[in-house]
Amino acid sequence: MRTTTSQKLAALQHNPANIRNICILAHVDHGKTTIADCLIASNGIISQRLAGKLRYMDSREDEQIRGITMKSSAISLHFIKDQKDYLVNLIDSPGHVDFSSEVSTAVRLCDGALIIVDVVEGVCPQTHVVLRQAWLENIKPVLVLNKIDRLITELKYSPMEAHLHLQQILEQVNAVTGALFASDVMEKSASKSNGNDDTTQQTTGEQVYDWSAGLEETDDSSLYFSPDQGNVIFASAIDGWGFSISHFADMYASKLNIKADILRKTLWGDFYLNTKTKRIMKGAQNKAKKPLFVQFVLENLWSVYEAVQIRRDTDKIEKIVKSLNLKISNRDARHNDGRIHLQAICNQWLPLSKAILSMVVDKLPSPFDINEERVEKLMCSGGRSFDSLPPQTQELKKDFQACSASSEAPTIIYISKMFQVDKKALPQNRQRPLTHEEIQQKRELARQKHAERLANASMDTNNEKSEEKSSATVSGDQAAAAVSGEVQEIAEKVKDENGETFIAFARIFSGCVKKGQKIFILGPKHDPSKAILQGEEAISTETLDKMENTKHIAHTTIDEVYLLMGRELESMEEIPAGNVFGISGLEDHVLKSATASNTVVCPPFTEMAFEAAAIVRVAVEPTHAADMPSLVKGMKLLNQADSCVETLVQETGEHVIVAAGEVHLQRCLDDLRDRFAKIEISVSAPIIPFRETIIPPPTIDMVNEVIDCENQIQRNRNLDELLDEDTEIMPDGLVKMQTANRQCSICMRAIPLPEPVTELLEINAEVIKVLDKVARGKMDEGRLSSAMLEKIMEFRKTLERTFQEAGKKWKNTMGEIWSFGPRHCGPNILLNRIADYKRPSVWDFLEEGVERTASALREFDNSVISGFQLATLSGPMCDEPMMGVCFAMEGWDINVSKVTAKDKTPRETPQAGQNEITNATSGNAEGVERFGPFSGQMISTVKDACKVSFQVQPQRLCAAMYKCDIQATADVLGRMYAVISKRNGRILQEEMKEGTAVFMVKAVLPIAESFGFAEEIRKRTSGQASPQLFFSHWEIVASDPFWVPSTEEELLHFGEKADSDNQARKYMDSVRRRKGLHVEEKIVEHAEKQRTLGKNK
Repeated sequence: MRTTTSQKLAALQHNPANIRNICILAHVDHGKTTIADCLIASNGIISQRLAGKLRYMDSREDEQIRGITMKSSAISLHFIKDQKDYLVNLIDSPGHVDFSSEVSTAVRLCDGALIIVDVVEGVCPQTHVVLRQAWLENIKPVLVLNKIDRLITELKYSPMEAHLHLQQILEQVNAVTGALFASDVMEKSASKSNGNDDTTQQTTGEQVYDWSAGLEETDDSSLYFSPDQGNVIFASAIDGWGFSISHFADMYASKLNIKADILRKTLWGDFYLNTKTKRIMKGAQNKAKKPLFVQFVLENLWSVYEAVQIRRDTDKIEKIVKSLNLKISNRDARHNDGRIHLQAICNQWLPLSKAILSMVVDKLPSPFDINEERVEKLMCSGGRSFDSLPPQTQELKKDFQACSASSEAPTIIYISKMFQVDKKALPQNRQRPLTHEEIQQKRELARQKHAERLANASMDTNNEKSEEKSSATVSGDQAAAAVSGEVQEIAEKVKDENGETFIAFARIFSGCVKKGQKIFILGPKHDPSKAILQGEEAISTETLDKMENTKHIAHTTIDEVYLLMGRELESMEEIPAGNVFGISGLEDHVLKSATASNTVVCPPFTEMAFEAAAIVRVAVEPTHAADMPSLVKGMKLLNQADSCVETLVQETGEHVIVAAGEVHLQRCLDDLRDRFAKIEISVSAPIIPFRETIIPPPTIDMVNEVIDCENQIQRNRNLDELLDEDTEIMPDGLVKMQTANRQCSICMRAIPLPEPVTELLEINAEVIKVLDKVARGKMDEGRLSSAMLEKIMEFRKTLERTFQEAGKKWKNTMGEIWSFGPRHCGPNILLNRIADYKRPSVWDFLEEGVERTASALREFDNSVISGFQLATLSGPMCDEPMMGVCFAMEGWDINVSKVTAKDKTPRETPQAGQNEITNATSGNAEGVERFGPFSGQMISTVKDACKVSFQVQPQRLCAAMYKCDIQATADVLGRMYAVISKRNGRILQEEMKEGTAVFMVKAVLPIAESFGFAEEIRKRTSGQASPQLFFSHWEIVASDPFWVPSTEEELLHFGEKADSDNQARKYMDSVRRRKGLHVEEKIVEHAEKQRTLGKNK
């Protein structure tokens, strides 16, 4: 039976000091949903016996079938401590790597986090990820060490061994937290030192960095997890128990006659009890004594498990129950399953929900305690600094920290995602139980109708029959019309109640939101300074369309606000500041996330950081062509319902879904088929992304022989197909190409970028995007935040150092950079090595006293950049983007004087009898229109020159790689390795977990080979190995897709045909075949059956 009501929860929402917004974060299968069930059971929403079995927060059918959480869901809980009422808004989040975007949406709305760690599996990859996400959002974590029962029942540890193991797990978690803290402190100290003094000390020609600067001065006392600080809970969620050090400190304080505060500090650590002096001493390990934690905590737990679950010793169980003053029902005591008896004892002795919620209200902050750094970080989107915001916007910082729900406070809401709900589940459509009065009324009405039917049946006289016949003809049409009207009304009502609607998953940071309130939806590119210039008081529904900034502002009305209760929604009249809640009526204005406010002065919140990139693509089409409109509508709804998925229409007309992984993709396809489009769909094979690159000429052939002039037969590919009358290829790889009208010639060379440079460019894509906008004049450098400027300066220094380390030929590259591509932020570079063109550097805005003028740029400079962008966006191998390629433009000559009559169009040729008019313009582009046909020819020529110079060099494909973490026992390692090697993966690391028979295996696997990998490895290992896949890096496929035997050794080994399998060729041909490009393959047109001497028929 529920111990609280929605009215009670609504009353608690008005006291932000007693509100806790928390989320549960952990690796997959570490016990998040089971712990959530235990907390929900404390409010009577579900039975305590069903905790861990019901999985109340997993409301989707596929979540229940797979046994994993796939979406974040919230519930509000009531907790009483020290006669104070607290409201805990709990968000359960997924642990699977494919759904880490759901973790981001949960973390953004919270002030604290419960980090769950399985003490047997330890710190796993996703534990690193969720700790990093919590750190980036500036929310405070607390730790729950779960599944301690496995140390007793599975690993058979003694209490002393378990204590050492728990210490190691705690150190691992603190090591991750310490690494995040150290990197953050060093980044801040480095930015300060760069701002104060740009000069760097040099000794023996090398830079000297003090990496420890700032670490000693920064206080990290409250950073780490430690049981004596009260931020660690030891638990077994499946058995329903958990405790903190404080619980046993209070228990033993009176028995040992020692102050509880002293016990709280000494129960965890290297302390022991001197039985003679009754004093707590330090140095338990050196003196071979039992630590207090082992003696007073673990040994008691072990004795309970041994008596109840392992040995079933009834006498000892009775003593334990009596000593702890517990009341166990006869049903539980006589149960055949010892675990039921154990749960009954532990639920009363060490209730898990009380331990966790007590820690939450004591250690995690309320909405009042939001720190300044987090507020400024939320308000500064697009790399802007807080100081650059308008004064009216900066004033909102006080409203964030005040968390006031008064009518004068501005309403500020952040929507982290949109989630779909069946309309039948809405409170207004849900059937409610009848009251006693309504039941009495319905019963009386039924009696009256029954009496009328009996009276009508007894009237069987002839007159009445004749009257009925005459009246039937008159009223028949009216009755039929009434019935049809009722049927139509019922059908429309059913149609309205069926289907899906969208609810916004949101948190209100300031003000109060009510039903029917009008509000502004602010897009990510909304600029409050422009809105202030328009005049905020003048902005309304009528004037909104006239504003210049209107495309980033929408004006709407809130239909309903809901209290989120897991699988249920409770309608509310208003929601005050500091709460997590749901909003309906915004599906037409919010796609995935948005900022909502009643003032346009509010800036849009910073975008959430998603750890898992959407990389797996499939094309979908309806099985029946007539269902195409339903598919288009369904894909729009799917895109809105999932924070990570991307839906797009390619140039070929394919409708493509981009997901984060195989499990995520399957969920999206099921939703599209069953919930949104509700049609049968056909799904293509996965569209695997590749990248195209070049490498230095190889020195060793395919049989590991050195390539030299003596054994070389055919070194270079046949380049005749690349040549035409406008193209010339030099022996050193330089490509010279002319435009179609022969007015311009350019010289281009392709050079492979050093691998460290490529990695640096890929990591700093966002910084490069801002740098390129400023360099091209698309953004004023005055709007850049100091943090972004520091990032750009740090990127410049790192890039320059990396080029210097790459060799002498890259020494002067920094000043020659023309552009980055593709999309102005990719891992390819265009260099200006034209002797007579001193183009302004992209770094000039960082230098003081250097003025950037557009007159210094040559005509058609933008055309060169556009051609480079197009070339790097789709390479010549299979139209995939390029990666790690440097294009050096070494010549650019524009010659207008050689324009002949054949280059002119008939419209340009003067007619007889007319004066010839020449349109001469100054500059080196004389006689050429800046945005005319010649600009297009320049773009096309630069693009072709880049592609030809690329093809001259040794070409390779880059495959996207998954990093694979597998936990497996020794007896299935061989079968696991067989599956990995079959799919062209390789093992990076293998280590045995101390004290267990479990191996931790790290491997890399091409994404192209990953589909069905998890299922196959589970089948081959009988479920004893379960992989976690997440995107790691791009890796060059070793084989040459255009390889043919070119040395005597290769001819001898492979033969002239060399028809052996080439993995790169297979990848390239599959992509070309999918895109409809030409594929060189041999097709047997005429085949004859082989005849032998035995059969000549």
